Amino acid sequence: MSDTIAAISTGTGVSAIGIVRLSGDGAIDIVNRLFKPRSGKAMADCEDRRLIYGTLCDTDGAALDLCLCTVSNAPNSYTGENTAELQCHGSPTVLRAALDAIFSLGARQALPGEFTKRAFLNGRMDLTSAEAVADIIDAETAEAAKNAAGQLGGAISRKIEAIYTSLTDISSHYHAVLDYPDEDIEDFLLQSYECEISDAISTLRRLSDSYAGGKIMQSGIPAAIIGRPNAGKSSLLNAVLGYDRAIVTDIPGTTRDTIEEKLRLGGVLLRLTDTAGLRDTEDVIEKMGVERSRRAMETAELVIGVIDGSRELAEEDLEIIRAAERAPKAIIVLSKSDLGKLCALPETDIPVVEISSVTGEGIDALGARIKELFPLPQVPAGEILTNARQAEAVKRALEAMIAAGDAMAAGCTPDIVLTETEGAMEALGELTGRTVREDVTNRIFQRFCVGK
Repeated sequence: MSDTIAAISTGTGVSAIGIVRLSGDGAIDIVNRLFKPRSGKAMADCEDRRLIYGTLCDTDGAALDLCLCTVSNAPNSYTGENTAELQCHGSPTVLRAALDAIFSLGARQALPGEFTKRAFLNGRMDLTSAEAVADIIDAETAEAAKNAAGQLGGAISRKIEAIYTSLTDISSHYHAVLDYPDEDIEDFLLQSYECEISDAISTLRRLSDSYAGGKIMQSGIPAAIIGRPNAGKSSLLNAVLGYDRAIVTDIPGTTRDTIEEKLRLGGVLLRLTDTAGLRDTEDVIEKMGVERSRRAMETAELVIGVIDGSRELAEEDLEIIRAAERAPKAIIVLSKSDLGKLCALPETDIPVVEISSVTGEGIDALGARIKELFPLPQVPAGEILTNARQAEAVKRALEAMIAAGDAMAAGCTPDIVLTETEGAMEALGELTGRTVREDVTNRIFQRFCVGK
């Protein structure tokens, strides 16, 4: 038995369609009392997962909307419980009135992620698939959405389940021989499972290695545009964004604070920060901006050093190049290529791109360079780890399996090897939710939006 929850599952603004969702023992009974199908048939008697047209009323019988309704009986629903969904016109007033009527009949407001949490707790999906729901909602690139869809479809779950099943077979065989020596059970030979252990290590290593690229795909790359005043930093930001985000003037020091934007360049998601021009200054406000710029540069994974290509190289430009060389990844941009080229760069291993923010020439080349520096993992969509919790669990499982393989190679007794494989199973159980703690589960679903 479960209490009935309800929530508006669409946005809070005016829209063409608004959805109210219910789940729990009383879900179908509640819509049965509020929604009147045009056919005259009660919703409780309608076919599962079929859209029915009719009138939504309040508890007094007054019409709220002409809309659609669908019901699903447990366990064949998203949550595994009785569920119902009202597809109304997207008026916030109508949706709120519908929700108030639902609450008056015994339902309560759903918590963030509670629908998907119930799906997980009722065995409709494992934890990697449940987390993929939030990842699809949060996806900011097509690649991230495809990967999340693959995870929702069970791409990671299937790999983990295969390893878990294999390790369970090894452990059960060993303990069966140990506990029932008089039974006719095939002798336990540890070496006969060498292939299974090797395959598990290979699979876990590929998953673990995918996390670096998955983190970039999901969250983006912290990137900073640096340069001396009037080098063309803000013009570059405006050019890659496609609109005037930063103020651009001929006055040095116009940008006095960092400006942050997310964008895709070369198919890569960047968290791009335009910084104040790096120079010594007595202006108190500009000095604060320069300090923020240095902090942004120090935490960036990609530094884009902008140098005015239409002017001769200055000592400040050399400092920009040296700063870029200290960064994890960097690109030098020679700006203002439409004004001619006077700048002669010193020899450097950093890739150089010539750009005109006025004409847009060189922007595609900059994107191509970024894509070369941050390639996505070359694995099928859905098999890329994108969050720290999953990556940490896979890392612990991998370490345990490597230890098991090393123990086997060293000729250790089976119980030592199996101690390591059982440690791997525990970590894999946390990954999929077999053995995850309640507080961890609660934290995972807190990142979801209400109504999902």
